[in-house]
Amino acid sequence: MFRGTETENTSLTLSTLYIHQDIAGTPDTDRIRERLRHLPVEIVSDARQVYARLGDGGGDGISAGKEVLFLTRNKGAFVRDCPGTRAYTCCGYKILHIGTFCTMDCSYCILQAYFHPPVLQFFVNQERMQSELEVLFRTPGIHRVGTGEFTDSMIWEPWTDLSRQLVPAFARQGGAILELKSKAVAIDALESMDHNRKTICAWSLNTPRVVREEERRTASLGARISAAATCASWGYPLAFHFDPMVIYDGCEKEYEAVIQMLFSKIRAESIVWISLGTFRFMPDLKPIVQQRFPRSKIVYGEFITGLDNKMRYFKPLRIALYKHVVDCIRAIAPHVLVYLCMEDDEVWKKAFGFLPAEKGGLSAMLDRSAKAHCRLKH
Repeated sequence: MFRGTETENTSLTLSTLYIHQDIAGTPDTDRIRERLRHLPVEIVSDARQVYARLGDGGGDGISAGKEVLFLTRNKGAFVRDCPGTRAYTCCGYKILHIGTFCTMDCSYCILQAYFHPPVLQFFVNQERMQSELEVLFRTPGIHRVGTGEFTDSMIWEPWTDLSRQLVPAFARQGGAILELKSKAVAIDALESMDHNRKTICAWSLNTPRVVREEERRTASLGARISAAATCASWGYPLAFHFDPMVIYDGCEKEYEAVIQMLFSKIRAESIVWISLGTFRFMPDLKPIVQQRFPRSKIVYGEFITGLDNKMRYFKPLRIALYKHVVDCIRAIAPHVLVYLCMEDDEVWKKAFGFLPAEKGGLSAMLDRSAKAHCRLKH
């Protein structure tokens, strides 16, 4: 029987603003600092110094890292290829690396084990981000770009002008689309923007039980779907991601109910794609979940080690759940593109009845759907 933690559907209040000494006093930093003028400010030399100060208070360092904001520079690339694995079919996504970590607190979140130190960081060297995007915009072909790989796309809305920079920038060009994937509902700024159907508003969805018990400080399922309906009314294309799907007694019926709820509020024609992926995790995550979420049973399922060295549900269990959910979606919206995130050919064939290669590959499938729903020139 699946049982997890009680969730807190409340927003997080930041306690301190940390600023890297190299960007103190820059215009972007000052704008954010003005919005957070009620917070104490400390100038530091790096993220480790921030984390060391958090450690002075003891307790859960990961939780503490979510309660501060560190403004710094991105010293690496802003535009990156998605870190797929050869053994599994990758979608050819590009990541826009805007920051790290998240104010929300999902038990299954890989970021708990991925970032060292685990501190909420936002990159303020926006000029270089824009320069990298301009290079991408001039590169022939269709480019699917998302900001939600190392953080949530929309948690930054109260503090930064990120969406106000990105949405118009993508609207002005012809070959790239921006996907803003979130579990939050901070959509107010999107209403007045000229998006030119180049920005896809996307939400991660799960059953009410998983949202309630495993996704602390996230918007409710109903709030996410309502926010999506509002964005659709503003002309934005939509996407939804059932990832990670959690396998437990009765989960098939509960995911079916989510699908029925989704299509009762959202027109199929508004949806660019829906992805499916079951819970998978690096072994290093298990002790973190056990310590931080002692009531959660999410890491005690029937797992095996996958070809990517991540723990994955036993393949027949994954296939059965995927097939059920795919059949439910097809019964309501047969023309909506549904795809699997990081699965092999056997799972694709048994869940869908075809292989991506038979349709030109997964990237081509997604590009065709993007062209059908977004105003792309390529």
